Amino acid sequence: MKTAILSVGTEILFGQIVNTNTVYLSQQLNLLGYDVMYHYTVGDNTTRLKEMIDYIFHDCDLILTTGGLGPTQDDLTKETVCEALHDKLVENEDAMNKLKSHFTGSVMTENNKKQAYFPSRAVIFKNKTGTAPGFALSENGKMVICMPGPPGEMTAMFENEVRPFLEKMQDSVIFYKTVRTIGSEESRIETELLDLIDQQTDPTIATYAKETGCTVRVASKRKTREEAEKAVDEMLVRINERIGEYVYSTEDEDIEQVIAKKLLAKNLTISSAESCTAGLFSATLANVPGISAALNRGIATYSNEAKMQELGVKEETLEKYGAVSAETALEMAAGLAEKTGSDLCLSVTGIAGPDGGTPEKPVGLIYVAANYSSRAAGKDEGGRQEIVLEYRRKTQNREWNRRFSVMRMMELANKILDGKIESHKK
Repeated sequence: MKTAILSVGTEILFGQIVNTNTVYLSQQLNLLGYDVMYHYTVGDNTTRLKEMIDYIFHDCDLILTTGGLGPTQDDLTKETVCEALHDKLVENEDAMNKLKSHFTGSVMTENNKKQAYFPSRAVIFKNKTGTAPGFALSENGKMVICMPGPPGEMTAMFENEVRPFLEKMQDSVIFYKTVRTIGSEESRIETELLDLIDQQTDPTIATYAKETGCTVRVASKRKTREEAEKAVDEMLVRINERIGEYVYSTEDEDIEQVIAKKLLAKNLTISSAESCTAGLFSATLANVPGISAALNRGIATYSNEAKMQELGVKEETLEKYGAVSAETALEMAAGLAEKTGSDLCLSVTGIAGPDGGTPEKPVGLIYVAANYSSRAAGKDEGGRQEIVLEYRRKTQNREWNRRFSVMRMMELANKILDGKIESHKK
């Protein structure tokens, strides 16, 4: 069923609130097999709201609205939808009783009573967390479902009332998985998958570029979840044959979550020594619950003195090669390993910008190094190994360069934990 989401509220148009309702509803509707074609936002104006409903119905059969169901004069959604679908408002006794009980012990102003009036043909949805119930109203094969605007109320109503209502209307289901990749740009991922994309019918394949890496969404619409899930899993096998070296998750997880799971599952420890990122890597990893069992420490060694004092980087190394060099990055990682004994020790040094670059060492030059036990790489041969990688970013943006550096540290850590990195013994 072709569906649109219509957000009602002048405060959204003014940018006074972030419209999280649309994101949530789009995700849920797609999972239910409803084709979300459009997102619209309209202010608290009866004329424009009615015009928008009429306009949407030229192409869609279902509209989900959020907002405008409260007691004040600018809450006009219910009245407008009732008029657009040629119905009249009548008092609902159950809704009125619930409203009165809500105000037990306090004064219920007269304007609150409008929340107990609904179109005569409406299916009413209870609001367990607020005072404004929602409803569904249909006419000639077209339907509007109205829900409150506050995200907590809307989400609870959708899960408890609206979702079961929509499930009964649908004869198919959509199942999808989100493949997360790192280390390759979207254009390369799309090129590797181009034959599958060109031939797609069901499942469908779509690529999305994100700062942290390329995402591939594989979706299937079938009569049952089991059929859709089987079709998606079969396509994932084919996708993995082409881009498996870049895939780190098929469960829409962030890279730090995946790394944390691997560390904890293998009972490994990790530490980081960070120069240009100043602790951003360890802070990102620390966002994962339970990581304290694996995260030993993160050291921000920004100055040369810190690199020497905290990590034992040699003064002659800094003088000969500079703070931003492969040699310094390797000594940082080695010093961290000696200091902490962590299974996986990562270091980073670079020129984040916007200033500080030279023709030989421009802004965006980054070195990421690792010193790690064979156990971290899933090997039993003993000893430690090390590796250093160089990156050159063509941007002066300081924050982008810092976040890029963190992602390269994550990428290296993940490859080491998967035993997919070429290194040399220390």
